[in-house]
Amino acid sequence: MMISIIEGDITTQKVDAIVNAANSSLLGGGGVDGAIHRKAGPELVHECRLLGGCRTGEAKITGGYLLPAKYVIHTVGPVWNGGTMNEDALLASCYRNSFAIAREKGLRSIAFPAISTGIYRFPVERAANIVRDETLAFMKNPGSVSDIRFICFGRETCDIYRDVLADLTSDHEDIDH
Repeated sequence: MMISIIEGDITTQKVDAIVNAANSSLLGGGGVDGAIHRKAGPELVHECRLLGGCRTGEAKITGGYLLPAKYVIHTVGPVWNGGTMNEDALLASCYRNSFAIAREKGLRSIAFPAISTGIYRFPVERAANIVRDETLAFMKNPGSVSDIRFICFGRETCDIYRDVLADLTSDHEDIDH
């Protein structure tokens, strides 16, 4: 199992699936969601319309269209409300459900953004600890997945992920590939 933490742009990752930190409509938005929709092209929003949205903590899969990734796994992370609205469990569910889809589809590689840590304001270190726990749980039964990448936008987030996930990682990069 190769686990990497990369500072870069998730839309450039040549993997079987990238995970989209989507909003509940799945029709595009700001941040990672908007970047993925812009790069994938209009076919992505068309397929997303057919999915009927997605609830917080759940995940759904579409084609990758013009992205280098074959698929996009859309998951809706929680908005941070001080930790009083089940945010930790909902974020864990995002990762668990995304990993489950990757396993079910027989995917070999997957790239995640730092779900909910941007405009949804989830504390980065707290999120990274949830990521670590969910990744460790997934590694007990990964199916075909052998390459997991965490793509961080910005040095600060990347450094926190590297600190928290240090014992899991096999690669530290600052390039897009």
